[in-house]
Amino acid sequence: MARITFIQPDGSETVVNVDSGTSVMLAAIRNGVSGIDGECGGCLDCATCHVYIDVSHSGSLAPPQPEELELLGSVTATRKPTSRLSCQLKLPPSITALTVHISGTQS
Repeated sequence: MARITFIQPDGSETVVNVDSGTSVMLAAIRNGVSGIDGECGGCLDCATCHVYIDVSHSGSLAPPQPEELELLGSVTATRKPTSRLSCQLKLPPSITALTVHISGTQS
């Protein structure tokens, strides 16, 4: 089991516990975390699940694949080096905690 801390643009936090292999987007939607729309349901088709990975965790996740990088080019919020699509972030068993910052806009 892993713990994901979602930090909203205003600094408020929501912490949820998820099973390994669960995507960050699905964890947010299942737990009512606002700010992650996920309009395509995680099919890598819309970029409405954009988040910023906390710098302390950026090296522990698999790098984005070319399809994700392409969609990150269309996000409405500022794109940063730690920008990721939360539908593509599935937590492996080796990660027990992750912090993500939700961008100010999605669509």
